[in-house]
Amino acid sequence: MTFRTTNLKAVLFAAALTLASSSLSVAQQVPSPKDVYGFRVGDDYKLADYAQIEDYLTKLDQASDRVKKIEIGETVLGRKMYLLFISTEANLAQLDKWKDISTKLARATVDDAEAVQLSQEGKAIVWVDGGMHSTELAHGQMTSELAYTLATSETAEMQKIRENVITLLMPVMNPDGLDIVVDWYRKNMGTPYETSRPPILYHYYMGHDNNRDWFMNNMPETYNVTKILYNEWYPQIVYNHHQSSPAWTKISIPPYADPVNPKIHPAVTAGVSEVGSAMSKRFSLENMPGAIADNFYTMFWNGGGRTVPYYHNMIGILTETGHTSPTPRFYDPEKLPKTVAGGTPTDGTDIMYPDPWKGGESHFRDAVDYMLTATWATLDLAADRKENYLYNIYKMGKSAIDKGTTEGLFAYIIDKNQWDAFESVNLINVLLRGGVEVEQATKDFTVNDKKYEKGSFVIYTSQAFRPYLMDLMEKQNYPTRFQYPGGPPDTPYDLAGWTLPLQMGIEVDRIAEPFKAPTEKVSGLVGYYEGSVNRSGSFGYALNVNTNASVAATNKILKAGGTAYKAMTGFKAGKVEFPAGSFVVSGDRALMESLAKEYGLEFTGLMAKPEVQLTKIHLPKVGLYKSWVANMDEGWTRFVMDEYAFDMDTLHDADIKTRDLSKYDAIIIPSQRPKSILHGHSVLDMPEKFTGGIGLDGSMALSTYVKNGGTLIAFDEASDFVIEQFGLPLRDAVEGADSKDFFIPGSLIRTGIDTKNPLAFGMKDTVAVSFNRSRAFVIDKQSKTGEGGKEDIKDAPAPDVKVIATYAAKNLLMSGWAMGEERYIAKKPAMVEAKYGKGSCILFAFRPQFRGQPRGTYKLIFNAIYQGASE
Repeated sequence: MTFRTTNLKAVLFAAALTLASSSLSVAQQVPSPKDVYGFRVGDDYKLADYAQIEDYLTKLDQASDRVKKIEIGETVLGRKMYLLFISTEANLAQLDKWKDISTKLARATVDDAEAVQLSQEGKAIVWVDGGMHSTELAHGQMTSELAYTLATSETAEMQKIRENVITLLMPVMNPDGLDIVVDWYRKNMGTPYETSRPPILYHYYMGHDNNRDWFMNNMPETYNVTKILYNEWYPQIVYNHHQSSPAWTKISIPPYADPVNPKIHPAVTAGVSEVGSAMSKRFSLENMPGAIADNFYTMFWNGGGRTVPYYHNMIGILTETGHTSPTPRFYDPEKLPKTVAGGTPTDGTDIMYPDPWKGGESHFRDAVDYMLTATWATLDLAADRKENYLYNIYKMGKSAIDKGTTEGLFAYIIDKNQWDAFESVNLINVLLRGGVEVEQATKDFTVNDKKYEKGSFVIYTSQAFRPYLMDLMEKQNYPTRFQYPGGPPDTPYDLAGWTLPLQMGIEVDRIAEPFKAPTEKVSGLVGYYEGSVNRSGSFGYALNVNTNASVAATNKILKAGGTAYKAMTGFKAGKVEFPAGSFVVSGDRALMESLAKEYGLEFTGLMAKPEVQLTKIHLPKVGLYKSWVANMDEGWTRFVMDEYAFDMDTLHDADIKTRDLSKYDAIIIPSQRPKSILHGHSVLDMPEKFTGGIGLDGSMALSTYVKNGGTLIAFDEASDFVIEQFGLPLRDAVEGADSKDFFIPGSLIRTGIDTKNPLAFGMKDTVAVSFNRSRAFVIDKQSKTGEGGKEDIKDAPAPDVKVIATYAAKNLLMSGWAMGEERYIAKKPAMVEAKYGKGSCILFAFRPQFRGQPRGTYKLIFNAIYQGASE
């Protein structure tokens, strides 16, 4: 008996040695990041570029059966984007099974009994990403080590995580930007500009706004990820790593600040706090001070990488870790402030900052360690509570489905007949990209005595992602909040209002009572309504100006050698009415047929010239000002120009000063502070090549350009620059207004349009404009007072300023939050044309192309450009 027991122990011991040896062998065979990069992740002054990271990910995938790498798409500039699945070998062999379970639970397509069974059987799905904001360098580097450790470590915790969690790791969300910033750092290492940021956007179009594109999905990088999150894998936790921790702290973690959007299920809010608590406890136990919570970031805005998940019943996590640069830094402990982050004490007495960091040496590796620790806390929690997370997402989805039949609206209907049917389809695709379920009518039908055509869209609110649908479709009512009684307003995190139908100019019918309609579920994205080239067009073909798509089509026809005119009044072709501003084009019919199919356009043939004034236009040559102060508004403007096929040149400061500007039909200055436009960077901040702005000589060049007949277009803040430099008879009505009296932090404001003005052709008479701490104009008037009296003198010539858009007289707020709007901006101009010499300055008090969202105001830009291209 003793002999047998001894033998059994020996066998077990030998097996354990074999297992340990096998595990050690696996770890030795799998390359670490240091093996490939030649340095440890987080080492001072060291960064891996994207080619190195790609190389490492490939080697890791090839060496480990616990890692599966897939390509999920390409960036704007053509780099490949990769996603890693990390779990046990057995789990990775059954990925379709875990995805199917996650889908059924997130969509709540099963009954409660099956949901319980699937929750027990399934694996927690956790998304972790890095590298979104490229100037926050640590997280794009850290993910390589995270992947290696998770795949090779044999601690009990890591084994548990691999067994119970499918980790979806997105190593670099913005590969283009990573290379831009790494290259800039390497080139400037050892110079005074070592820790400066590049003078260009680190996403080709969006820059830092790549974390502001998560419901529009304008960019391929965003949509590549969105497909995974809301249409394929439905993770219960979505974790975004960022780096903007408050000064003298190490990391900002949940719970977040007030307010929370009431459309978010309260269990999501509680889940976010639960993850934050796990992080805080782990930092404390691992003697890693400096974790602060309840800091600035809220749960109200919809549109960020960690906020959109809230509306999909997912726990969205954002951490902001300190020390973005590989260059070391020293914090003198003697200079530790008494408070941080706007008033949080550093003596350990605040429940949201119980373990303050006291200063000393700070290194890039510190940021890596804090990020890894926060991630392990999150994955460990998910592993321990995987059944809970799986079942909870089902419960929240089921609750949303039930509310669709018992609470509020039953459905939205988007009629096929729209002012701009092209943008109505774009709206539907925004919803579909975000995982909303949409139906399309297979026959005509009637609801509430209104007839809807076949092809109209029906969106029932009884669906798991109801919070997302309702938040995008309904008006936002941001709560009025102040920093303290009688004090200034408490600034929202990002925007206060973003209602999509308002921004995009789409009419949506809100149906409260249940109805039946002949519909079928839409699968994938939808194409535009069927277009066609109708009738013979011996003179040309008419295109309705009301649709934005007509602009892209016209520009492409002009690029191909065709001709185009704009009708200055409305006309009729057969039975079709065309409003003023519509295009009359001629050219290759095959191209028109292709464009009709691409954009869903109707080209109506014209046998003879319409009996209205036609103004010929050529393909506009647009100059877009691009400061060396990287400007997201410039990037978004460039995006719109590219999307609509304008011929565009980038104009840097030197180009404005030296180039022949007369070849440009229009020059656009995106929104930017006047001082920044004029002076640019200082030599204290940037290498000399990238310093200075337009300067006085550049201002003179622009002045000469307009005086000689050019068209200068300026958005929002840039309008102040033009007014100041050109001495235009205008001023900003809200300049110097106290925020306690006037405050519109990012809302949709009702605005009237003079549709008879050619600059407003194709516009509705009332639109929602995106007002983001924007402005309103006042047209100067002659003063006839002196020393307190009124003088009886002749009238001076009135300023030659035409008003195209005017903020409404009342009910200005359409969505979001506004204070003092009727006092400060009601009935004041929002867009004007000021004559200057032979040319025009077309000034917007707002941003008509803000983040590629307000499609309802795009035509104001297009018309301004075409005015400059008129012959």
